[in-house]
Amino acid sequence: MHNNKQSPKPESPPSSRRKFLKAGAAAAVGSAAAVAAPAVLAQRPVVLKVQAAWGGGIFLEFAEDYVKRVNEMSGGSLKIDLLGVGAVVKTAEMQTAVHKGVLDGAHLVTAYWYSKSPVASLFGTGPCFGWSANELMGWIAYGGGKDLYKELMNDMLRLDLVGFFSGPMPAQPLGWFNTHITSSAQMKGLKYRTVGLAADVLQEMGMSVVQLPGGEIQPAMKSGLIDAAEFNNPTSDKDFGMQDVSKHYHLGSFHQSQECFEIIFNKSLFDKLAKEHQAILEYASEAASTDMAWKAMERYSQDLVRLKNDFGVNVYRTPNSVMKEQLKAWDTVVARISKADPFFKKVVDSQKAWAQRHGAYALNNAPDYQGAYEHYFGKL
Repeated sequence: MHNNKQSPKPESPPSSRRKFLKAGAAAAVGSAAAVAAPAVLAQRPVVLKVQAAWGGGIFLEFAEDYVKRVNEMSGGSLKIDLLGVGAVVKTAEMQTAVHKGVLDGAHLVTAYWYSKSPVASLFGTGPCFGWSANELMGWIAYGGGKDLYKELMNDMLRLDLVGFFSGPMPAQPLGWFNTHITSSAQMKGLKYRTVGLAADVLQEMGMSVVQLPGGEIQPAMKSGLIDAAEFNNPTSDKDFGMQDVSKHYHLGSFHQSQECFEIIFNKSLFDKLAKEHQAILEYASEAASTDMAWKAMERYSQDLVRLKNDFGVNVYRTPNSVMKEQLKAWDTVVARISKADPFFKKVVDSQKAWAQRHGAYALNNAPDYQGAYEHYFGKL
């Protein structure tokens, strides 16, 4: 009988089929590796030379914390080589060096290039509108500050830079004096160290201001070149040895009541980086910012106790009368510069509008934290 169905092909033995599948899989893996390997091997780590404005101490730690996050988040494909203060250029020349490509980046504060534009200080050591450094950073991130910063850097100053902000700093102490300051009259005529717009404010109050790098403050006060000084915080002040030249330390001030770090990169170089590397450089600044705020809480409070207990420093709160005089001085300085510089006024107006709206919520919503503290621990 004739059968129209074709006879089935003999089935391959199981062992032969297994060999075929293994061979095929190996070939597929080999082909994928052949395609992927050159791309992986061709990817050499991108290394960025970034100079910090800090030679040591907790500020250098903060810069190192940012670098650590960048290096670890990139999985080795992007590496920051952090250079200490003065490694390539002087602190005052760092911004220009990054603009020109002499450095790939820098970790500093905007007050250090205040001489190029007083607007720089508004992104760090500007007037207080009832806000802290954390709220200053809120304005930068969401209140229009970021766009104004770009306009200043790229359009106004024509700088080939891109920058990020990191690390809200607590209000800086009024600082170290040779006596207990109980009124602003005692401050008139004193030679005092500060930076940025704070110099204009304290000059308005009758002080003679000298702008010095952090490492030169203690020797200058020891030699009598200056009568009083501030840098930033109890930890840095202790590390500089300020307790050896003064025993009168005044906390609380409006001269620099909000500031944060600025991390800048050469924009032409930044624009050529892979998108994921650009994101890492930006988002690592946010991650480091949070950690810095927590670390500052721990270290600054510890070192204030050490200054009092181990070195016999008298710690005072700056009188409200002095701080009110500072606010009046700020009004004068801001009005004078705003009249001469429309862009300065534009930034100030943006800050005031944001601070007014946010402050109405934040200040009304804040409970009496000092009252709660004193309830448990007694009078400050």
